[in-house]
Amino acid sequence: MAEQAVAVAGGIIGGILLFVLLGITAYLLWKKCCRLFSYEKLINPVKTTNANAIFQDQANSEIHLKSTRSRSVPFIIPPTLHGRDWIHLTNEEQVQEDRDPFMTPQSGPRSSFHSLAGAYVVGTINPDLYKFPEDKSETDFPDGSIGRLWFSIEYEQESERLLVSLIKVRKLQPPADSCSPFVKIYLLPDERSYLQSKTKRKTLNPQFDENFVFQVSSKMLLQRTLKFLVYHVDKQKKHHLLGQVIFPLKNEALTEDNKLVIWRDLEKENLEPPSEHGDIQFSLSYNDYLGRLTVVVLRARGLKLQEESPAGGVYVKVSLMNHNKFIKSKKTAALLGTPNPVYNETFSFKADQTELDTASLSLSVLQSNKGEKTLLLGRVVVGPFMYTRGRELEHWNEMISKPKELVKRWHALCHST
Repeated sequence: MAEQAVAVAGGIIGGILLFVLLGITAYLLWKKCCRLFSYEKLINPVKTTNANAIFQDQANSEIHLKSTRSRSVPFIIPPTLHGRDWIHLTNEEQVQEDRDPFMTPQSGPRSSFHSLAGAYVVGTINPDLYKFPEDKSETDFPDGSIGRLWFSIEYEQESERLLVSLIKVRKLQPPADSCSPFVKIYLLPDERSYLQSKTKRKTLNPQFDENFVFQVSSKMLLQRTLKFLVYHVDKQKKHHLLGQVIFPLKNEALTEDNKLVIWRDLEKENLEPPSEHGDIQFSLSYNDYLGRLTVVVLRARGLKLQEESPAGGVYVKVSLMNHNKFIKSKKTAALLGTPNPVYNETFSFKADQTELDTASLSLSVLQSNKGEKTLLLGRVVVGPFMYTRGRELEHWNEMISKPKELVKRWHALCHST
């Protein structure tokens, strides 16, 4: 009996295990079938009713966009890549007609327009966001402009040659109706030799496109200054100066692979004879928001250099004073051997607006001597009525009346200490 009971129990247990095994196998097969069935459903073609509804909604939305943003360009995404026929919805959008998805599309060329046809609009592109900034150098001229000059410069290190390309001049203001301009180019401080362009007949906007070469060592390059003089030739063959451009080379990175194209507005040359001790040109500007006084030392002319020290450099010392007490001073670089140095250096000083009635600026032109005392070539003071009169007072008052603007003037140097 015991053996029979054990045999029955073993059979029952074996049957249960077999039933569980069969159940697990059936479950796994069912899961696999479900996955295959789901995959089959994904590749079925999309129903046309839904697609047409989507196209209709998107077409309506684009019509609304067109009414509000007439300059917008529709940005579209193509639908499926199955070949389909096309019908027109509006002048610009098309929608797909249903056809057999398994039918081979007709052969033959198709335009780029048709390659995107049937896509629905999902957004718009504003063309203004993709415009390149316009070059306004030939259209935006300041009031009182007498012309503008374009040129390029490049330096060949190995041959020590400065290559200057004279490109063009625009909006000349000649004394007569007709104008036949040409340009002289100097490499200062040498004012005895120059290179000259061809004369362009009867034009206010000459196009030169001429190349010039100056031989200058790399050590002296940054101490040199380009000077362009634009002339007009009248019927009697007389030359009339129309304007000039002064361009110091010390602030430029000149290399063979770095060709700089530059434009500058023409300036009128100071035709007055130099003062007894020479003249200095500088700009003043005051920023009332920052409490900052800015001085731009531009150039000097007609300096009386001391012959005993030809190797001495000439520099400008700018000093800020308050109640005749020294506050701070700054100096330009020293330039060698020229009575007409060009600096173009900018200095800033902290000055509260309440101090402008008691502050003043002193600009001293000095010549250094090796091992000897520095020589004063000339000096000028600009400031309020407490310290100055004439042109110096006018310059200071104009600076205050035009905040944040650079006010440029020439001043005669005096030799008082």
